[in-house]
Amino acid sequence: MKNKRIAYCIPALYIPGGMERTLTMKANYLAAQGYDVHIIITEGANQLPYFPLSDAVKVEQLSINFDAMYKHSMVYRYLLYKRKMRQLKKRLNKCLCRIQPDITISMLRRDVNVINQMTDGSIKIGEIHLDREHYRAFRVDGWPFSIQKLITRLWMRPLISELRKLKKFVVLTYGDAANWAELDNVVVIPNPVSFFPDEHSECTAKKVIAVGRYAEEKGFDKLITAWHEVSREHPDWILHIYGDGWLREKLQNQVDELQLTHTCILEHTTSDIMDKYLDSSISVLSSSFEGFGLVIVEAMSCGVPVVSFACPCGPRDIISDNEDGFLVTPGDTSELANRIIQLIENEDKRIEMGRKAKVKAQKYRIEQIGRQWINLFNSL
Repeated sequence: MKNKRIAYCIPALYIPGGMERTLTMKANYLAAQGYDVHIIITEGANQLPYFPLSDAVKVEQLSINFDAMYKHSMVYRYLLYKRKMRQLKKRLNKCLCRIQPDITISMLRRDVNVINQMTDGSIKIGEIHLDREHYRAFRVDGWPFSIQKLITRLWMRPLISELRKLKKFVVLTYGDAANWAELDNVVVIPNPVSFFPDEHSECTAKKVIAVGRYAEEKGFDKLITAWHEVSREHPDWILHIYGDGWLREKLQNQVDELQLTHTCILEHTTSDIMDKYLDSSISVLSSSFEGFGLVIVEAMSCGVPVVSFACPCGPRDIISDNEDGFLVTPGDTSELANRIIQLIENEDKRIEMGRKAKVKAQKYRIEQIGRQWINLFNSL
C-alpha cells in the first residue's frame, strides 16, 4: 500500500507524552516507507513538536484551542465546548476533504465524537492508548461510587456507538481486547519501543531503576515501601526513580521518613534515559494500571530484567514470569521486595533474565510494529 495517504487526528504534538511519542515514531516510519502522512491537530499553534518529526510528515493545524476553555467556569466551559466541537466537526471535515486520505486514524480524543460524520470517504480507524477501565472513567472525590459508576457507564455508551462504526479499533494488549466484548472490530497492535541499543546492560551495577510520572497510579509510594525492606538486606544497592510530577514532595517525605535518603534517589526526567537503563541491573514497575507499559519494553531492550506488578493491562502481555522478569501480585509490597532481593542475590539469574529480556524486546522494535500497521492498512 505504498504511496497511500494516511491522516492521524490528535490534539497536539508539543506535549512530551507517550501517545505523542508513539505517533511520531509511527508517522516517521510510515513516511520513510513511502506513505503520505498527515497529522491533524487542534492545539499548540506556533509550538514545535516535542519529539523529532520527519520533514516528510505534514502537520495540519485546525487552531480550535480547546485548552482555552479551562480558565472559565463550568457552565461557560460547557457552552464553549459545544461551540468548539461544532468548529472541530466543520474544520476537520474541510481538512479531510482537502487532503483526501485513504485511511484516517483517530487517537480517540475529542475527534472520535465526529470522525464517523466526515464526508471525505476515507476508511476510519480508532486506536486507544489507555485500557478500557481507565478511559472515560468518571472520578470525583467524595461522590458515591454508585453515582460515579453510573456516570461512567452513561459516558461510555456514546463512545461504544462510535467505535462500532469504525472499520477497525486498535488496542494495545490482549488483556484489554477482552474488555471490549461488545465490539467485533478489535485488533491488537502494541506500542513500539522508542530505542533499541546495540549494547546491553551487564546487570552487575548495584542499581535499580524505575521510570514514570510522580502520579498516584504509578505506585511509587508502594515501591518506596518495598525498597525499605530491600535496603535493610542490601544497603549497598541504590534505587533511582526518574520522573516529575505533583507527588514529588510527598514521595520525598516518605523517603526521608524511612531513612532511605542515601539509597532511594528521586531523579528528574532525563533525555538520556536509555543510558540510565544500560547502567542499571533491575527495573521495577509498581503501577496500579498501565495502558501498555512502555517502560517495561524500554528496560528489556537494554537487557534489564523487570520486576512488575501484574496490573492491568500491559505487564502480563510483555513479561514471561520467571523467564525474562517477574510478575508480582498487584499492591503486594512484600512480594515486590522479595522478587527484587531474589534478583539482587542471584547474579547469574539476573544476567540470564536480562539476556532473554532483550531477545523478547526485539518484537517491539518499530520495524516490527510498523509492519503490523502496514499489514492492517493493506487488509483494508
